[in-house]
Amino acid sequence: MKIAILPGDGIGPEIVAEAVKVLGALDLHFETETAPVGGAAYEAHGHPLPESTLKLAREADAILFGAVGDWKYDKLDRPLRPEQAILGLRKNLGLFANFRPAICYEQLVDASSLKPELIAGLDILIIRELTGDIYFGQPRGRRTAADGHFPGAEEAFDTMRYSRPEIERIAHVAFQAARKRSKKVTSVDKANVLETFQFWKDVVTEVHQEYPDVALEHMYVDNAAMQLVKAPKAFDVIVTGNMFGDILSDEASMLTGSIGMLPSASLNSRKQGLYEPSHGSAPDIAGKGVANPLATILSAAMLLRFSLDQEEAAQRIETAVQKVLAQGLRTPDIWSDGTTKVGTAQMGDAVVKALAG
Repeated sequence: MKIAILPGDGIGPEIVAEAVKVLGALDLHFETETAPVGGAAYEAHGHPLPESTLKLAREADAILFGAVGDWKYDKLDRPLRPEQAILGLRKNLGLFANFRPAICYEQLVDASSLKPELIAGLDILIIRELTGDIYFGQPRGRRTAADGHFPGAEEAFDTMRYSRPEIERIAHVAFQAARKRSKKVTSVDKANVLETFQFWKDVVTEVHQEYPDVALEHMYVDNAAMQLVKAPKAFDVIVTGNMFGDILSDEASMLTGSIGMLPSASLNSRKQGLYEPSHGSAPDIAGKGVANPLATILSAAMLLRFSLDQEEAAQRIETAVQKVLAQGLRTPDIWSDGTTKVGTAQMGDAVVKALAG
């Protein structure tokens, strides 16, 4: 078993170090190799995803990824910006299914901005299609408008598109995941306005015929955004496109108390996966030792579960995280009166200790 370690930028190296520490505390045998990615790779190799890093990622069974991005790179040409690394990995490895669980731990109910009765016991799985939609659609660019409200003016454009196979495969992933949960899928679209998502709705409905034991509902994205803060526990599995999934999963993260608690997995058809926290690189707090490593540690648990078939080890990590929260240990993003504020490394050490106990 080989794990590629890609720490990235900002707080990425700090939080990944804690996840690696936790993985090392397990009685498992695997090889790890570290490589630069994002801004760190641009500084070292002149590109956010060097060929050597991509080669390592291709050869690995799984990739543990930190975060990329820094404001100082915002003026680079778009192909050289750190964020292009993650898009490149998704495209080159065929990582089409993004799993983002939003779980509100009992100990963090008060950390959420919503009323406790709305989010106590929350357990949602958002499945985001990852390689299509407006993020990858062609053509895209800038031009002089030939028509519209302001002919002759400069304009920018992106293309939203989905093919039938792309929708079918993510729908199968969602329905199969729902079978292991509460057997309900909410497909989120904008079929009343966008032709792309009328097609999405039609194809998801067709695939659903193969899963008569799973309930399916369709919901417009604006209503879904509202319902996530109005009645979030009404959802079980949410499946949606790339852009809507990006937005809704970040919204859902705040139901749990902090985006610092949300892991994610991006998988291809071979179970090879890229595992990363849902949050960004947070360059404003990099190096201060205050970042929450739990999302990255929980991402490592997902790595064990989905790519390395180590379910018991994954559960051990998740149980250790719950023990640490029950002890009242909190990084600043989830700290409240009556709990103990700790730093990044202290939180990682506490999880390792809980594993041993």
